[in-house]
Amino acid sequence: MEQNQETSLFGFGIDQSSKVHLAEAAKWAKFLAIVGFVMCGLIVVIAIFAGSIFTMMSTSYNDEYRSSAPLTGGLGAFVAIFYIGIAVLFFFPYLFLFRFANHMKNALNSNEQLTLNASFQNLKIMFRYVGILTIVMLSFYALGILMVILSAASGGFN
Repeated sequence: MEQNQETSLFGFGIDQSSKVHLAEAAKWAKFLAIVGFVMCGLIVVIAIFAGSIFTMMSTSYNDEYRSSAPLTGGLGAFVAIFYIGIAVLFFFPYLFLFRFANHMKNALNSNEQLTLNASFQNLKIMFRYVGILTIVMLSFYALGILMVILSAASGGFN
């Protein structure tokens, strides 16, 4: 009698139902990742055009009001760099989601445990990255709310 040797800690296995669910999750992950890549590309294109528009607007504004020329000169570059930075921040979760989808599809087709592990590792990295980004953003929100409360308490809104 042949024994089925499980090498995993809890003896989990991937049955047919799990394969169907994981395959569908991989398809949706790939779709979301591709849409995310397109959105990141659009953000970069918009950032470049917005930076150019702000630079043109500040040039015409500076011709009319020379006293504010130093203030508005770098606005276009700042806007472009800011939005390109946002696109870069959002690129990486989509990259890890895309890798998850590809590795999962390959693992389900080849029944290779190492490929399955790589798939789940990319999913873990994606969730960790988004979690850290969420904590950072919530910290900025809390800091902003604290600054508004302190400013209101000190009579800054008279």
